[in-house]
Amino acid sequence: MTTREGYEVGYDAAGQVRIIEGSDRSDADAAPVPVDGLGCHSGAEMEKAARMAGMSDILDQYAKDYPQGPHDKPQSMCPAFGSLRVGLRMRRTATVLSGSACCVYGLTFVSHFYGARRSVGYVPFNSESLVTGKLFEDIRDAVHEMADPDRYDAIVVTNLCVPTASGVPLRLLPSEINGVRIVGIDVPGFGVPTHAEAKDILAGAMLNYARAEIEAGPVQAPVGGKSARPTVALLGEMFPADPMMIGAMLDPMGLAAGPVVPCREWRELYAALDCGVAAAIHPFYTAAMREFDAAGRPIVGSAPVGHDGTAEWLKNIGQAMGVAPDRIAEAQNRFLPAIRGALAGSPIKGTITLSGYEGSELLVARLLIESGAEVPYVGTACPKTKQSEWDRQWLEARSVKVVYRASLEDDCAAMEAIRPDLAIGTTPVVQKAKELAVPGLYFTNLISARPLMGPAGAGSLAQVVNAAIGNKARMDHMKAFFEGVGEGDTAGVWEGDPNLRPDFRAQHQKKLDKLARAAKAEEMI
Repeated sequence: MTTREGYEVGYDAAGQVRIIEGSDRSDADAAPVPVDGLGCHSGAEMEKAARMAGMSDILDQYAKDYPQGPHDKPQSMCPAFGSLRVGLRMRRTATVLSGSACCVYGLTFVSHFYGARRSVGYVPFNSESLVTGKLFEDIRDAVHEMADPDRYDAIVVTNLCVPTASGVPLRLLPSEINGVRIVGIDVPGFGVPTHAEAKDILAGAMLNYARAEIEAGPVQAPVGGKSARPTVALLGEMFPADPMMIGAMLDPMGLAAGPVVPCREWRELYAALDCGVAAAIHPFYTAAMREFDAAGRPIVGSAPVGHDGTAEWLKNIGQAMGVAPDRIAEAQNRFLPAIRGALAGSPIKGTITLSGYEGSELLVARLLIESGAEVPYVGTACPKTKQSEWDRQWLEARSVKVVYRASLEDDCAAMEAIRPDLAIGTTPVVQKAKELAVPGLYFTNLISARPLMGPAGAGSLAQVVNAAIGNKARMDHMKAFFEGVGEGDTAGVWEGDPNLRPDFRAQHQKKLDKLARAAKAEEMI
């Protein structure tokens, strides 16, 4: 670990790369760029600028892969955080960001907050270097400087919003430098709805690169060697114990669990593409599935979650791999009784609303229902895909309303209307629930950080869910104690009573009503 005065601590060789400073000329003297100063929430303006800059092909592909819902901008954290985490988790992989300094700072901060002990490269820019093309030259110089085959297998360069909207052409970077692969991707907030789908962008780009290498000739075997059995590649990040449990359930059929995509090192990409079938545990990995399709690998949706899910998944995997019916039945008979017993031994009683942006929301809802809970609403920020269809049908057959591309407003409205015993969701949903004295659990940290597959997952949620439901009396007591504090006119810090001006409010409301009438009249023209 090295420390240099004026720089953040670097955890690996990426932190020793010279920072590209660009031009000494100030922004005030440089030619203005229409997109400079706009961010991912600028929506149509940023997209318009990107298309004018020649990025239509990429944006059209993203629109096809990740169709947007009722909102045209991210409601979770910056989407690029997803692809950044994928790169930071891979061994011998360097990551470089190109974007506004504030965006890079936030992404770097949150990546270290989540435990990435590795430096994030950054190529800064100003208005002049952006408009003259100097930024692309700086990026090219940076990757040439970093391309050390003794340290890296690959360097991932990511364009954030402003470079994407300005048309910085990462596709023109060399595909390889000194034996180090160069992977350039664009992850703009105005084209990628969630950070979960940004993981797919990088996973798909790496699989595409690896597939081309395989087609060109022999490639390196995985560190652990090639499996003697046909393998099932697993799409989607999951709890570390889940792949092992899936492997145990596949064993009676003569199959093995393959790599989890996104992978942890480059060689695993080859092994993943060498699978017999790809299992879309998280069903929104569209770009990755496209690569498996191109490699001639069938794709099976859903996951071995709960009794019904495990029975159906094992059958579908076995049939896709040509396994004899008796061996499929052997796997089912070995694990289904254990799952049924675990569900019965860890019952969940209560009404739960569920929402999130990880992509496993439908799977968790199925597990909760088989554990005895009533789940009237499931919202996921991810899109509807063919691979999640069976989960949707199973849930709707049990009177569950499933909302794909659910907005924060959808999730909060469902929670407020139902007033469940427990609300599982994102931070703002949980915050709103607690304001209403409804117990809440944050999906990402407290639910998806538990095993879900097979017998291990069958009883994993009961303890934390039942404990949260049991906190209802405490929530009621807290709400009664703090009733009225920090709400409405008393929000903020006051030494005395606030000065209320209802006349100002009435005047401002008239302006808002006038603007609303004008907007409605314009729509009717």
